[in-house]
This record gives sequence, structure tokens and C-alpha cells, in this order.
Amino acid sequence: MIVRKSKKEVAKIAAAGRVLAGCLEMLADAVAPGVTTKALDDRAEEYIRSHGGVPTFLGYRGFPASICASPNDMVVHGIPGKYTIVEGDVVSLDVGVTLDGYVADSALTVAVGDVDDRTEHLLEATRASLEAAIEQCRVGSRLGDVSHAVQAVVEAAGFSVVRSLVGHGVGKTMHEDPQIPNYGEPGRGPVLEEGMVFAIEPMVNVGGFDVYIAADGWAIFTVDGSLSAHFEHTVAIATTGPQVLTRRTNENVAARRGVM
Repeated sequence: MIVRKSKKEVAKIAAAGRVLAGCLEMLADAVAPGVTTKALDDRAEEYIRSHGGVPTFLGYRGFPASICASPNDMVVHGIPGKYTIVEGDVVSLDVGVTLDGYVADSALTVAVGDVDDRTEHLLEATRASLEAAIEQCRVGSRLGDVSHAVQAVVEAAGFSVVRSLVGHGVGKTMHEDPQIPNYGEPGRGPVLEEGMVFAIEPMVNVGGFDVYIAADGWAIFTVDGSLSAHFEHTVAIATTGPQVLTRRTNENVAARRGVM
């Protein structure tokens, strides 16, 4: 069952989203050669708590950190630790913030220093697929339209959508109905209605879409060792169009739409 939120509830999710957006901006600036993922986690927890929030991930099903930090061929769910970032890495940062009982969820992938054209294209295509999906988050659209938008952009760019991981509803808890695959047929699935709130999160690989779970039970890697990127926003369905509740102030959205 898809839980629709009132305008007051959407406003509370948006407040959590503003804290989250600021946290991700801070983390993106902090990513640099020589920095450990644990140091990023420490900074994120301090930031979130200093702004009145709680790190949603910390303790969730036993997860031991405030953020997920996933470098290179690690798709998602990386536990921050001793890993030291080096020039040429790509690092995916996924953060959840709970504020006043409501949750926002967002992610981005950061290129560290100079990367090759293929890697840069991966990041641009993944961002563009997220923006294409957001454009489908309108009253009267169907959930399949959102999923298909991601797939169309990603595959046109020559990359693969991870098929075993999905986006989800969000708001009162971190994971709510519905599950939102990043591939599928347009015109299918539930009709989108005002008050629905989704965490849309393309996870895209340079190589094949197959992944595996590491021995720690959390980190998920590409089977073929290819690079992966992950971008995510919390989006509310409104009569005026999509409302991105985790938009960062430094996002150049226009430049990312239409990237193929």
C-alpha cells in the first residue's frame, strides 16, 4: 500500500531533506585523496546531529554507520572504515536523515580528481537518468513511467541498470511501498497521486548489471568489477509538478538533463 502524505507531512520530509542536502554538499567537498571513508562518516554524523537530525542509517537492521560510502566497483551499502580515497576514485555517498519523525534519503557519486572520459560519462548519464525519472513524477503518470525513464537514458548511454536493487517509498520510515525498479515498461503500475513520496535512485554500472553481496552482508559489488555510480533524490508528487525535497543548492540540473 502506497501511503500518501499530507502537505504538512511533505513539509516535514522537506525539512529533513534540507539538512540532508547540506550534509551531502559538505561531504562532496570533503572527498579528497588521503581522506578515509570513516572520516567522512564522522563528519556526516556531526553535521546531521548539529542540525537537529538523526542519522537514519545508524542502527538500521544493525548497520554500524551514519552513511554508506561505496568506492569504485562497490555499488551501494559500503560501511565506512579504513579505506583511504585516492586520485581517480569514484565514491558514492548515500545519506538518510530523520528529523521530527520524518525521513529523507539522497545520494550522489563524486569523482576524485581527474578521471577518464568513460567515468565522467557514467556519472553524467546516471545524473541525467535521475532527472528524467523525476520529470515523470507527476499526478496521473504511472510508476512504470518513472522506471522506464531511468532505463532509457542509461541504456542509450551504453551502460547497465542494476536490476536487483530498487528505489522505494519514503517518509514516515526509510523504506515504504512501493518498490521502484530502475527499468520497466511505461504506462504500467500504480497511478501517481498527490502526496506520494519516493526515493528514486538509479544505480548504474559501466559493465553488466549483475551484482553480489560481500562477506560483511552489506556492501554490494559489480560482479565484473566495473565502476558503478549512484544518485538519489526524495521526490514528492504534487499538483504543481515534481517536488525534489533533497535538492542541493550547487546542483546544475539544466546541464544534466538530456545527457545521453
